[in-house]
Amino acid sequence: MKYCSACGSPVELRQPPDDNRLRYVCTNCATIHYQNPNMVIGSIPEWEDGRILLCRRAIEPRHGLWTLPAGFMENGETTVEAAIRETEEEANARIAIGELYSMYNLPYINQVHLLFRARLLDLDFSPGIESLEVKLFEEQDIPWDELAFRPVRFTLQHYFTDRKEENFHFHMGDLTAPSRPA
Repeated sequence: MKYCSACGSPVELRQPPDDNRLRYVCTNCATIHYQNPNMVIGSIPEWEDGRILLCRRAIEPRHGLWTLPAGFMENGETTVEAAIRETEEEANARIAIGELYSMYNLPYINQVHLLFRARLLDLDFSPGIESLEVKLFEEQDIPWDELAFRPVRFTLQHYFTDRKEENFHFHMGDLTAPSRPA
């Protein structure tokens, strides 16, 4: 950050009084600019026969790989609204949201990933602008080696284990920087 969004003057990194971190502070109007993690919100859309809806990405990062429908939360929306919107945008799919199922902190890229269980309301889905294709997968057909993101992989692994045990519960974890892109 170079300039204040309030007045346009230069900013500098300094520790404001009563704070314990360096922040960008305007040299003119003294506005403190806080930078916070991005929320990545999505769903685990399940059809009544147990298949899960995945999307093949048409955008970077990880173009061409598979993921659950998810994306950045927008200002002015709830996490549930974000999960529904992202599923509609990426898969043109209608869902009923269930409980929050997983949360992964990725502090090395300033993100928090939240995924909700969801029930597909019908089979009327198709690729959205950010997807090359969308498809329902049975567990044994999930393209594990072609999944785009670690939080999606871990969430699906937990999901299928919980489903076998007939005991769904919340999962969370902290992920460190991978040795290769995640």
